[in-house]
Amino acid sequence: MADAYKVRENRLRRMAARQGLRYRVSRRRDRRAADYGRVWLTDARTGAVVAEFMPADLLQPSLHDQVEAFLTRD
Repeated sequence: MADAYKVRENRLRRMAARQGLRYRVSRRRDRRAADYGRVWLTDARTGAVVAEFMPADLLQPSLHDQVEAFLTRD
């Protein structure tokens, strides 16, 4: 399971890089922290946040699904 998660994350990193973006993950380990589990897509040159994704709950698609949908949009 962990291998499949990392493989998908690396694929998303490469997709973002091809679009001039960086895939950044929050390093917080405290589940009560405001930015725990978040992912940002930032502009590779300026560092400006292009999109922010929060952990999914039962009603939302998974975090990787959200990022992939953003990166594959028209």
